[in-house]
Amino acid sequence: MTENGEAYENPIAERINGILKTEFKLKRVFSSRSEALLEVTKSIESYNHLRPHMSCDFLTPAVAHVTDVPLIKRWKNCRRKYKSLQKNN
Repeated sequence: MTENGEAYENPIAERINGILKTEFKLKRVFSSRSEALLEVTKSIESYNHLRPHMSCDFLTPAVAHVTDVPLIKRWKNCRRKYKSLQKNN
């Protein structure tokens, strides 16, 4: 998903992939492609509509996207750290 294969290039995707693999137990071998697609689809639905997120003031992403109340930023910006590491190399 990144140009150079570095996790710091797309930390949001890396975080979501990690959550899907660990919390939703998708880091396994499926018996078929259709089983894998069904499990991934169910997991993404749960992630977006059932699972509260600390970074969204403990709302689900679906609710956070439609709320008019500004959300408090509760995440760190890893991109600055990655860019400074790139400059030093």
